[in-house]
Amino acid sequence: MADEQTPQNNEEPVIRDKRRIDPETGAVRPTEASSPADEGMIAAEGPDVETPGSLSDDDLQRLLDGSAAEGDLAAERLADLQRLQAEYANYRKRVDRDRDLARELGIAEVLKALLPALDDLTLAEAHGDLEEGPMALIAQKLKAGFEKFGLVSVGTIGEPFDPNLHEAFMQQPSAEVTVTTITDIIQPGYRLGDRLIRAAKVAVAVPEE
Repeated sequence: MADEQTPQNNEEPVIRDKRRIDPETGAVRPTEASSPADEGMIAAEGPDVETPGSLSDDDLQRLLDGSAAEGDLAAERLADLQRLQAEYANYRKRVDRDRDLARELGIAEVLKALLPALDDLTLAEAHGDLEEGPMALIAQKLKAGFEKFGLVSVGTIGEPFDPNLHEAFMQQPSAEVTVTTITDIIQPGYRLGDRLIRAAKVAVAVPEE
């Protein structure tokens, strides 16, 4: 019976020297094909490897572009807000101006309707009918009420004629004047602030030629 022979493993272990620098010559050894594990180690040691949590140049550029876009949007929203505030301020000014104008026009219409009564009081006072008695007190109160609203008479004897405030119903030459001058008030005019309610009807003297 033949003896069973156990196969002998005569292969000797292979030792691979993976040092990049040859210890005997000091030269850099050529790179050999490496296993996937070795490639992973080499890639991890390389300078261009992206580690978890790091940002690439493209990612940084996208972030910068996004920040710039957000900055432009914020500036645009701020400009819109400032424009709206300016428009609102102008709107309030227009409303206040229109309200004051409407109030002034309303007062002017009321006073204009009462001018005939004021004319009668002025004529009665000129004829001496309001020197005493209850009518004199009434006239004083009415005039005080007109003055309270800012009603001012227009037209004074001796002042220069102003076509914007006066209407000349009579005129006569005079050597005593150098410009057209009011000599008599036929009907007084009235002004409320800068608004002329009624022009004064006057007689004037014009310089002789």
